[in-house]
Amino acid sequence: MNKHYIFFTRNVLPKPEAHIVHDVNTANAAANLGYPAVLVYLQKPQQSLNPIDWIYPFRLSQPEEKIVKYYNIDNKLKVIPLAMPWPIGRIGGKWTHPSTIVCKYYFPIHIFPHTKILHTLDWNLVKIAIKSGIAVIYEREHYPNHKYEPEIVQHPLFQVAVTVAEPVREKMIQKGMPPEKILKLHLSFNQSFLVRQPDKAKQWRQKLLAEGRQNLVVYSGGLYRFKGVDLLIDVAKKLPQIQFAFAGGDESQVQAYRQLAREKQVDNVTFLGYIQHEHLPSLLQAADILAHPHCSGEAATFTSPLKFFEYLASGTPIVATEIPPLMEFKETNMIAVWCEPDNPNQFAHCLQYTLETYPRRVNGYSEQICFARQFSWENRLSRIMSHIKKCIM
Repeated sequence: MNKHYIFFTRNVLPKPEAHIVHDVNTANAAANLGYPAVLVYLQKPQQSLNPIDWIYPFRLSQPEEKIVKYYNIDNKLKVIPLAMPWPIGRIGGKWTHPSTIVCKYYFPIHIFPHTKILHTLDWNLVKIAIKSGIAVIYEREHYPNHKYEPEIVQHPLFQVAVTVAEPVREKMIQKGMPPEKILKLHLSFNQSFLVRQPDKAKQWRQKLLAEGRQNLVVYSGGLYRFKGVDLLIDVAKKLPQIQFAFAGGDESQVQAYRQLAREKQVDNVTFLGYIQHEHLPSLLQAADILAHPHCSGEAATFTSPLKFFEYLASGTPIVATEIPPLMEFKETNMIAVWCEPDNPNQFAHCLQYTLETYPRRVNGYSEQICFARQFSWENRLSRIMSHIKKCIM
């Protein structure tokens, strides 16, 4: 029987959350590197009506077209959507919770017999896998809120725990994770961000630049105050000659920020909503500057923002705030200007300085693009796999 490299995300696809983008792109990278990668995720209840899917779930298929376009993934990855028919996830209680169905039924009976190694952020499934004799790669993006059971983390099948920031690593050690099993790696970008799209970038500029404005600042990411969105609106008011575009957020967030901009009488901002990954590279390449205005606070201590590495790959100049996880990049040859967080006046000054110092290049800044290549999802996965025992893979 062929054994597979199984990735699991306890989510319905597609969704825009960063941890889901991480899960999908990590699985896609494994497939691109030649591993027999399979992404397992939850199916929508309305699509879970076929009893065959409940009884024989291990049937490999190609990702749906909407998932391929949403995350801009390649054609080598196989998927298994796990059926979640009513009342799973619809009625409260342990036995109708999706995690129970996944950990007690689907994986032990149907998935693990076909599994060589499991890669997931789902700690409950990690424990079941170890007890079932399956090797595990565990990822942790945020501070853990539970103790790590020694019989799990010290087990030989527990290969490596991957995290994105040093403070998270330290907290994991405090919670019982053996330090020698922790690997700190930043998040990454999809290879499509390296492909130059000058014609599409030109179309974005024609669409977004209004009122005779010549310069475009783009923010890509979640629409949250702690990520600096409110600050960037204040910056835009200080720089009415520059057009600002925000990509990301759900419809309620987009409407709320449009209303906030109206209340503040800021008319040089455009909220585009969520942009599918196939269209995002050209938007980033269209900008004169990419804004990374993350605020200070607890979230700034553990973030490894996806957008930062997508920004790098675009070759577009960056203005970023000095938050701890990104300080290692300050002394590199990135085309970037750094400023203190929570300071709209300084951020506005940095934008003006960047426009004067680093004028837009249609083909991007080559030194930044070359620097970015090390942060592809494929390179990240290769580093993870270098810590896996040869007898496992």
